[in-house]
Amino acid sequence: MIISPEQVLAALRNVEDPDLKKDLVTLNMIKDLKIEDKNVSFTLELTTPACPMKDMLKNACYNAVKHFVSQEAEIEINITSKVTKPMDINQLKDIRNILLVSSGKGGVGKSTVASNLAIALAADGAKVGLIDADIYGPSVPTMFDLVGAKPSARETEDGKTLILPIEKYGIKLLSLGFFADPDQPVPWRGPMASNAVKQLFNDADWGELDYLVVDLPPGTGDIHITITQSFPIAGAVIVTTPQQVALADTRKGLAMFKMPSINIPVLGVIENMAYFTPEELPDNKYYIFGKDGGKELAKSFEVPFLGEIPIVQGITEAGDKGAPIALNKESKIAASFAEIAGKVAQQVAINNSLTVNC
Repeated sequence: MIISPEQVLAALRNVEDPDLKKDLVTLNMIKDLKIEDKNVSFTLELTTPACPMKDMLKNACYNAVKHFVSQEAEIEINITSKVTKPMDINQLKDIRNILLVSSGKGGVGKSTVASNLAIALAADGAKVGLIDADIYGPSVPTMFDLVGAKPSARETEDGKTLILPIEKYGIKLLSLGFFADPDQPVPWRGPMASNAVKQLFNDADWGELDYLVVDLPPGTGDIHITITQSFPIAGAVIVTTPQQVALADTRKGLAMFKMPSINIPVLGVIENMAYFTPEELPDNKYYIFGKDGGKELAKSFEVPFLGEIPIVQGITEAGDKGAPIALNKESKIAASFAEIAGKVAQQVAINNSLTVNC
């Protein structure tokens, strides 16, 4: 039989993206369809390289062509991605999605999560930047072995000076810690701190980014309000630990994003330090800070629960050495961060589909 493009596209209309609730042809995710005799090839263009369902969608496309067109078809499916953004905007037009990593209090591992999340997104092929906006306790210089590093700058044709982010592990990085003595406190009032953070967005040469991850300071202060009201935010990730003393503050931090004056989508909750497993007893879990606090928080606010990160000595050691654990492909924790990154990217794509895709 002769296979036509119309037959293949009709078959692929039976494959629905389970998140976007539309078929792949309607979503314009089928590209470069080519047919030669019984050979059928096309590209499946996903909404993010971190899509956790890429294999499922590829298999569904393969089966649809076999079932609805011909069992004899020889099928080749290539997978690419084009990351969507919330809306067509001029401000920071080369940055498709700004992701905030937030918590209600310090000490819950927010910077560790932000750093590893950025690395996990980049490992899937996304273009990623990371801003350390925690002006009073910047951690990115330590997490990336860049203590004492100073960004360079370039001058544009119109005479404006732009900061050049430092690149490491495939990520573009800027931290307020790059501009201050690491041994000196930063006694800045709110407006001064907020202006300094805005410069990391507006006065930096970020180039094209799929995701710009922002490590926010603890609490719900001036910097949070400045960023959420000054820039188009794709969503916020909430980090907590299981115990009630952390959840009480995290609850307030999550509620801040839902305030009408801020109204930022909450992509989900990550529970850090969820349990402890001794190396010599890999099947045991000890919930030393309580159990399921993050899950219950996510449930009460009706937002996704993105996953658990256990207490593991290797996480601390990797961060202190300046090589976050997500870089270690042999680590189970790296796999956990990869899974969480996929879920974050998934939620971003779902939210973006509700506005204007590009």
